[in-house]
Amino acid sequence: MSSIRDKYNTGRTVFSCEVFPPKKDQPIEPAMEKIKDFRDIAPDFLSVTYGAGGGNAGHAVEIASFIKRDVGVEVLSHITSVGFSRSKLDEGLKVFRENGIENVLALRGDRPKAMTDEEYNSRDFFHASDMAEFIKDRYPGFTIAGACYPDKHFEARDYFEDIENLRKKVDNGCSFLISQLFFNNEKFYLMQELMRKKGIEAPVSAGIMPITNARMLGTTVTLSGTSVPKSLSDVIAHYGDNDDDMKKAGIEYAVNQIRDLLSHGVDGIHLYVMNKPEVAETIFGAVR
Repeated sequence: MSSIRDKYNTGRTVFSCEVFPPKKDQPIEPAMEKIKDFRDIAPDFLSVTYGAGGGNAGHAVEIASFIKRDVGVEVLSHITSVGFSRSKLDEGLKVFRENGIENVLALRGDRPKAMTDEEYNSRDFFHASDMAEFIKDRYPGFTIAGACYPDKHFEARDYFEDIENLRKKVDNGCSFLISQLFFNNEKFYLMQELMRKKGIEAPVSAGIMPITNARMLGTTVTLSGTSVPKSLSDVIAHYGDNDDDMKKAGIEYAVNQIRDLLSHGVDGIHLYVMNKPEVAETIFGAVR
C-alpha cells in the first residue's frame, strides 16, 4: 500500500488534482475517458469526491479503483461522515480496502436533503475529527487526510476556534491536510502561522480553483463560503462576458497564485479542476 503522506517527505512540492464521479443514473465511461488524460500530467495523486451520505458511493469507488488500476496514479477517496452510521462507515471502509483504496479524505460533508432533523441530530459522527478517530482506531493501515480553511470554516466563531478544531483532526489521525479553495494567499499564510502557533505540523496542500467562467462564482465558489478579492472581481468584470478570454485570465490568476505559494515553500498544490485535465496540464506546465 502506498501512503500519500510519504509523498510530502521528498523535499519537493506535491501536485494533485480533484475529480468527481458521475451521478448514479449517469454512465461512467465518459468520466473514465476524461480521467485517463490525467495520466500524462503525472500528478502525485488524484482525489475523488463522494456524494453526501454515499449518494455517489458506487461510482466513487469504481472511479477510484479505476484510477489506481488503469490510470496508474495513487488515489485519495473522499468519505463524508454526515450520512454514515458506524456500521455503514465500517462497511464502506471494507469496500475501499477490498479495492486497494487506503488513502481517505475525512470530511463531514453536507447534510443530505432526505435526512430528517432527528437523523441529523442523532448521527454517530458530528465532526470529521470524530470519523478520523474511528478510522484510525479500526483501520490503522489507512492514511487519513483532513480539510482546512484559509477563509475559516463558516461555522467557527473565529479563526482561533477553527484552528483548535483543526488540531483535533490532526490529533485524531489526519496526517496531511488539503485546504478549501481560496483566492487570497495572505489568508493561507495567516492560517499556516496560526497552525504553527498551535503546534500543528501536518503538511498542507493549497487548494486552488481556476475560475474558467464567470458562472462559477454563482455555484461552487458561493457554496464554499470563500471570499473573492477585488483583484479577482476585476478580472471577472473585465473578461467575464467572453468565455475564451475568461478561461485564459482565470488560469493566469491561478498560475500567479501558485507561483507565489511556491516561492513561500508550500507543501503541495491541489487543483480543483474537476474533470478537466487540459486545464490542469496548462497550469502545471506553467508552474512546475
